[in-house]
Amino acid sequence: MVSEAPPFWWRKPDWRAWGLSPFSFLYGRIAGHRMAHGRRASVPVPVICVGNFTVGGAGKTPTALTLARVAKAKGLKPGFLSRGYGGSLDVTTVVDPHHHHATAVGDEPLLLAREALTVISRRRLEGAERLVREGADLIIMDDGFQSAQLAIDYALVVIDATRGIGNGYLVPSGPVRAPLRTQLRYASALLKVGEGNAADRIVRMAARAGKPFFAASVKVRGQENLLGRNVLAFAGIADPTKFFRTVESLGASIAVSRTFGDHEHLGEDDIADILDIAARESLEIVTTSKDYVRLIGHHGRAEELLQACRVIEIDMVFDDHRAPALIIDRAIAAARERRLREGQKAK
Repeated sequence: MVSEAPPFWWRKPDWRAWGLSPFSFLYGRIAGHRMAHGRRASVPVPVICVGNFTVGGAGKTPTALTLARVAKAKGLKPGFLSRGYGGSLDVTTVVDPHHHHATAVGDEPLLLAREALTVISRRRLEGAERLVREGADLIIMDDGFQSAQLAIDYALVVIDATRGIGNGYLVPSGPVRAPLRTQLRYASALLKVGEGNAADRIVRMAARAGKPFFAASVKVRGQENLLGRNVLAFAGIADPTKFFRTVESLGASIAVSRTFGDHEHLGEDDIADILDIAARESLEIVTTSKDYVRLIGHHGRAEELLQACRVIEIDMVFDDHRAPALIIDRAIAAARERRLREGQKAK
């Protein structure tokens, strides 16, 4: 799976998209077949998948965190399942946020592990089974919607209202991971995040397919005292411009911005550049929680940058505050029906 989204994917289709379309056709056939005919192994607890239609971030991780908080409030023990992208470990591992570094387990699993039990695994069934052994009674998958390795009881597909599905083409011509109609068939509901109309066509397609629709927005946790401050903002996420807009919405003035690849670990020169410019121009340094956790555990100037950063923490807030509990309840009901069907087949 492609992990980085070229800029042309998010613009009107041009010669690059058209030239790659034969490869997209082949990719779509393979991805669609995998979704339709995947093994989908089963585990004895409900499984919620928070995914998206495209390569690149749309708000999956904060959505998964919100669901976990609501699940814990309902008396459940949720567990996160992640591939651990960006980490070096290739064995199924329970993430310890006090011991592991992002270089080993990836940045997103470290954020998830602060909230609830988290397992990384390249083999999703193996990871799900480990979560069950660790006592999880609800599994929340961060990504993996297209993998078809694990039976999913509720698939919540997150779509950004500003970016939508980009140029609408399949990888490598565009950011779409599999044919949209195939993806919609296996989606339980859509979650549109933010303001904008780029996702409206997909929302209408989902409505015609009888899929429920939720809306949510990203809210910053605290940071009111950034008003009027001059800052250096850096981000290594799928859509850094979204982070920069968030910083400006807090009243800060971005004097210098630095963008890096999604999940990218900063090199020594990058770290020195950020620190030196901020010191020379008397700028506060602000970054994302993902970028922050990637600095943890390093020494020298990386540790200096860690101490200098102000982290912009965000939460995913559903327009209907009852929606996360409803999603969890529907996943539990679907899992009960799945286990009943499996029991009947076994007789």
